[in-house]
Amino acid sequence: MSEIVAQKALIFGKYDTSEVVINDGGLAKYIDLTPTNVPHSGGKHANRWFGKSKLSIVERLINNIMRTEKYTGKKMKAYKTVSRAFDIVAQKTKKNPLQVLVEGLENAAPREEVTRLQFGGISVPKAVDISPQRRLDIALRNVCTGVVKASSKSKKPIYECLADELMLAAKGDMTSFAVAKKEEIERVAQSAR
Repeated sequence: MSEIVAQKALIFGKYDTSEVVINDGGLAKYIDLTPTNVPHSGGKHANRWFGKSKLSIVERLINNIMRTEKYTGKKMKAYKTVSRAFDIVAQKTKKNPLQVLVEGLENAAPREEVTRLQFGGISVPKAVDISPQRRLDIALRNVCTGVVKASSKSKKPIYECLADELMLAAKGDMTSFAVAKKEEIERVAQSAR
């Protein structure tokens, strides 16, 4: 009789999620690092409250990349882009790319933003704290927006732009689109206190 050996599920068949450390306590609840071989749920959490927090963080990154004009509805194309970007990140940093992604999202997530309050006929800007789930949504959106803008302006392929954006965001570098956007949002909120 042959024995069936249980294999550990690894993201893209290469990257272990168990070694990833989340330093931001607020985001820890919403960054799902459940190990899966293929980060594709088929939208089973789509119409549930807070369903997106049960999605793998890698799948959420892939889904956000699909929002762009070239990648709309092309999940396999976006999947391959993220996979190749993770390979580049692992090669250049010698770290788990999931850890780099988590650090980048922690650095790109703004803590406060501005809302408009109506007093009579005047609207007054007011700084408010952001919920952890919205912080993560904004960070993911800004990372993907920065990647698309960077790849449309240059001859570099999108996976290289994604790898660069993730590495810069993980360092907290201001040349990263997502980190620069976070600083801008927080600066505007500080002036509206």
